[in-house]
Amino acid sequence: MATAPDPRSLIYRPDQLSPEDAQALARETLRDCDDGELFLQFIATESFGFDDGRLKTADYSRDSGFGLRGVSGEMTGFAHANDVSAAAIRRAGETLKLLDPARGARAAAPRLNNRHLYTDASPLDAIPFERKVKLLEEIDAAARARDPRVAQVSCSLSGSWSVVEIVRADGFLATDIRPLVRLNVGIVAESNGRRETGSFGMGGRWLYDRLFEPESWNRAIDEALAQALVNLESVDAPAGEMTVLLGPGWPGVLLHEAVGHGLEGDFNRKGTSAFSGRIGERVAAPGVTVVDDGSIAERRGSLSIDDEGTPTQETVLIEDGILKGYMQDRLNARLMGVEPTGNGRREDYAHAPMPRMTNTFMRSGGDDPAELLSRVKRGIFAKSFGGGQVDIVSGKFVFSCTEAYMVENGKVGAPIKGATLIGDGPSVLTKVSGIGDDMTLDEGVGVCGKGGQSVPAGVGQPTLLIDGITVGGTA
Repeated sequence: MATAPDPRSLIYRPDQLSPEDAQALARETLRDCDDGELFLQFIATESFGFDDGRLKTADYSRDSGFGLRGVSGEMTGFAHANDVSAAAIRRAGETLKLLDPARGARAAAPRLNNRHLYTDASPLDAIPFERKVKLLEEIDAAARARDPRVAQVSCSLSGSWSVVEIVRADGFLATDIRPLVRLNVGIVAESNGRRETGSFGMGGRWLYDRLFEPESWNRAIDEALAQALVNLESVDAPAGEMTVLLGPGWPGVLLHEAVGHGLEGDFNRKGTSAFSGRIGERVAAPGVTVVDDGSIAERRGSLSIDDEGTPTQETVLIEDGILKGYMQDRLNARLMGVEPTGNGRREDYAHAPMPRMTNTFMRSGGDDPAELLSRVKRGIFAKSFGGGQVDIVSGKFVFSCTEAYMVENGKVGAPIKGATLIGDGPSVLTKVSGIGDDMTLDEGVGVCGKGGQSVPAGVGQPTLLIDGITVGGTA
């Protein structure tokens, strides 16, 4: 039986770079630094887009490269290239000579970790090209057959497989092999000359086989179609300050944006976050507990180790309304005198790491979601969100609802369109008056942007009752 090739062979090539070369170069180039690493990566990605009854896009790419980062005090030197060779790494090391030599003790290496939260196998190789296209054809046909009001179907399938190796001057070495897949379905429904849309996606750090199970992609069709049909019946949203009931799961993206970024270490070290210097203070209503956990198996935002080699973990950020801590990479943790939390992340080898969220969510409370609904005299129920804009420093946000309903006297009423939620994260947390017992993580489609870098992320929350959010409407 043939032995599977070592994934590391995609990074190390004869006559270019060996593992021994990489360790020697890390010692050579980082010798005058407090901290830093040689980050090596191979990544293969593919995506298929099916629209208007035909395959519109089919992309495949392979890339490899390195990022060399040195840290001295608060200064960082970083250089990268897609030439994984000893000569290129040595040239990159010239950049680090611009740093002031480190004066203190070197930062300790991350804790070694052999935990694997996902398979090493590549999702790209297990299923042939023709079968992937066939799946999208089946989804398109099934969606159009569901309802005569379906006017347009768009669906996409994407996957990536990345091999990462982190090499430090102190001899630390860590390897992580990361799969990621995603399926999205969008439907346009038309009735009486009116068109509305619905969408649904799912994914995670696993192989394509789950997405190819009929119950999975049929559920994606059903959810997208249901949202489109609901929106066909929608009326203009009201405007003004009112009670808002947020559904479980994906609406946690509001928490992620409006609060999560403000709890990242860099903003708090620099004093630019609304939460800076407030450890131990009440920042949210009693019962609100927010955590970031990158160690949940197979989740989109999870990593066995972060991009500095630190094992991911559960980090309690807010507990029962009290601010407990921040998400930290190595640099900000060292400068703040605390331990890194496994939140040092980067988009790829061409970017330096920074503190980033992984899977960020609010824990369940003890309230029955139906009872929370019964408390709403007049307000809206926001079941799903689309895009939003957030000022990270202040936490001020504007989010558009893709599926929302009026609520009158504890009863869900007509669906509404054009509803936006306007507020700021720190204030919203203090207005939480009910926390459901139904915490749900999202379906695995989140992408987080910060500082020009995008990384996969997860969100989640239980049903939440919030007293007084400004709703921007169309009525």
